[in-house]
Amino acid sequence: MNEIVHPMPTPEAQNTSPLISVRDLHVRFSTPKGPVHAVRGVSFDLGRERLGIVGESGSGKSQTGRALLRLTAGNGSIDASQMTFDGMDLMKANEKTMRSIRGSRISMIMQDPKYSLNPVMTVGAQIAESCRKHENVSKAEARQRALAMLETVRIREPDKVYNLYPHQVSGGMGQRIMIAMMLITNPQVMIADEPTSALDVTVQMQVLALLDDMVRERGMGLVLISHDLHLVSSFCDRVLVMYGGRIMESLDAKHLEKAQHPYTKGLLNCLPQLDGKHDDLPVLKRDPSWMTGENQADGVLR
Repeated sequence: MNEIVHPMPTPEAQNTSPLISVRDLHVRFSTPKGPVHAVRGVSFDLGRERLGIVGESGSGKSQTGRALLRLTAGNGSIDASQMTFDGMDLMKANEKTMRSIRGSRISMIMQDPKYSLNPVMTVGAQIAESCRKHENVSKAEARQRALAMLETVRIREPDKVYNLYPHQVSGGMGQRIMIAMMLITNPQVMIADEPTSALDVTVQMQVLALLDDMVRERGMGLVLISHDLHLVSSFCDRVLVMYGGRIMESLDAKHLEKAQHPYTKGLLNCLPQLDGKHDDLPVLKRDPSWMTGENQADGVLR
């Protein structure tokens, strides 16, 4: 994969007043086979920065992101000693308040646009609908803003694309359309769940460059959920490493190669090497103590 130049932290990233503060977050699910404890005591702060969350499938990354918007499935429950956004207690907010926050002040880019976009509406109508849902604007103004946002996400011929249906656009264009839909309301926080996993390398770089521009120009906080350690280390400011629903380690992204926790070291050691020195990829050895929270880190700014 092409190397991404590690960005300098934005001046806003140094702001000591976080946009989001989470303490002791737990997410549990009731299933036919018994309870599942998906997120176990996670704590972190998010400023106006790029925060990466990495880990294996099932580590609790996506559930942590969804919990911030209280979008956990119906058989799930969220508990936290603190979960605030811009000083607002998200645990105590009623559903009406949460609806005013979702998509307006905190947006989330889902993993695959094919399953997130409405197949029977044109992409332009969906972007305009997002605008009108959260702001009191006319159809004509919403259309103009949607066209402008399509240009912002670097889509050529926005008038033509506006009238296309999701099945008529490529994966990369679909992801840009999702980003346009999430950004049209000028959110303060963007949660991006594997936004580049279904894209080729060239389009990956374009999408990440677009997100980087949005963070810099709009002063947003970005949570990037990913399996790709190399991508996160080169794109983000900080990284949280999750395993079994817990944060194993929190460190500056540019220092990911110097990680101290054995789990993070194990993940890095399992990455394929282009130098061809490894005949077989090593197998990660897990320590049962990691699941008990011993030596657990957090992502809180100190």
